[in-house]
Amino acid sequence: MALWSVLAVAGTVCFLVGSVIMGAGMLVAAVAGPMAATWAVRRIARKQLDYLCVPTTLRVTDDGYETRTDQSTTMMKWSMFSRVEATPEFWLLFVNRQIAAFLPRNAFDGAQRAELDGFLAARENAKFA
Repeated sequence: MALWSVLAVAGTVCFLVGSVIMGAGMLVAAVAGPMAATWAVRRIARKQLDYLCVPTTLRVTDDGYETRTDQSTTMMKWSMFSRVEATPEFWLLFVNRQIAAFLPRNAFDGAQRAELDGFLAARENAKFA
């Protein structure tokens, strides 16, 4: 967002100092950039859906969790994560400030969700050590 604003301001300044071609280029980039970025993100997401939207088995243990599909198996240890954030749809698992993984809440029944909320809150209080 800031990049597009900077380009728009710089393009305006270029126009004011007489650099019409440079100003036009920056203004076009400021307008077209967000649209191109949105298109690129959607294209990447569509490609990822084929990988993500398959039948998956999810197993949670005291040490970590495992996801298993016909094509892959992923195992993650709780000690890898620096924090967890609970949302209405997911538990978001962070490594430093980056989301590294997520667990979908709808993969668990109500009792399992409550148990997992308690478990992850206890881990969070222990700083995932």
